Amino acid sequence: MDLEIVHAKSNKPLVTIQDQLGEYTIGDLKKTLAGKKPKYRDINRQELRLEPRGKPLKDADTLESLGIKTGALLYFKDRGLQIGWSTVFLAEYAGPLLTYLWFTQQPWLAYGDLAEGAGPLGLTQKIAAAAWACHYGKRLLETIFVHRFSNATMPIMNLFKNCSYYWGFAGYISYHVNHPLYTSPSSAQVYTGLGFFLLCELGNFACHLLFRNLRPAGSKERKIPMPDSNPLTGLFNLCSCPNYTYEIGAWISFTIMTQCLPAAFFTVAGAYQMTMWALGKHRNYRKEFKDYPRRKAIIPFLI
Repeated sequence: MDLEIVHAKSNKPLVTIQDQLGEYTIGDLKKTLAGKKPKYRDINRQELRLEPRGKPLKDADTLESLGIKTGALLYFKDRGLQIGWSTVFLAEYAGPLLTYLWFTQQPWLAYGDLAEGAGPLGLTQKIAAAAWACHYGKRLLETIFVHRFSNATMPIMNLFKNCSYYWGFAGYISYHVNHPLYTSPSSAQVYTGLGFFLLCELGNFACHLLFRNLRPAGSKERKIPMPDSNPLTGLFNLCSCPNYTYEIGAWISFTIMTQCLPAAFFTVAGAYQMTMWALGKHRNYRKEFKDYPRRKAIIPFLI
């Protein structure tokens, strides 16, 4: 069986494979390609398609099941240098934690003379710092002990893009919340925001645990996410991605608690991105599962 693989963009030949490929999977094909082209020895940077702009083929698919016969043509996309998902997550979450706390511990470096006579942080500033540390500490622990990633890697440029976003907003928010001239909102507003923040953090964690239990270790199995015994997972009855719903709720609560405009900007930016992710996942669920229940993507009854 002869199989030709060409570049998806240019249609230039990449490699021709002459072998008994009847029982090959796409994963096997990638390994063979890696042996012939050392540049692509990391199979995670390989993407094979049936059409130049088609969807990536799954590693577990056999050539026979895809209808690939002698003389067939496959299209190759180089996904670029790759980096592990866990590495990216750890970097993008550790940065905001350290950046925010840097403003609380070394204020003179940011505020100069204003910091000298300002005294210690106010109660609201301390609560905000604890809430911020709680959120990103949870993120780091979830990355290490909870999350199971369907893909092993992502393009390395995502590391710089994601870190710039998270670290930049962390510095922007922390500068304003920890400023010596910061004025706290009322105690009622602070504690109301804190209460909802903690509730949303617990809800987000409950959703992440549920997602983990849906996928056995070492597999890429997908199931319909449904509520478990934890009442905070009840939002799965109303939307496909309640983890994002809780995440947005947490940052709305943080914004209320601090009454900080940069925190509001961060909330809006994050809400937009998470809504786009949720809509995409919701569409995929509906395509993959014919019996998928009626629910919204991220905001119950609305979106």
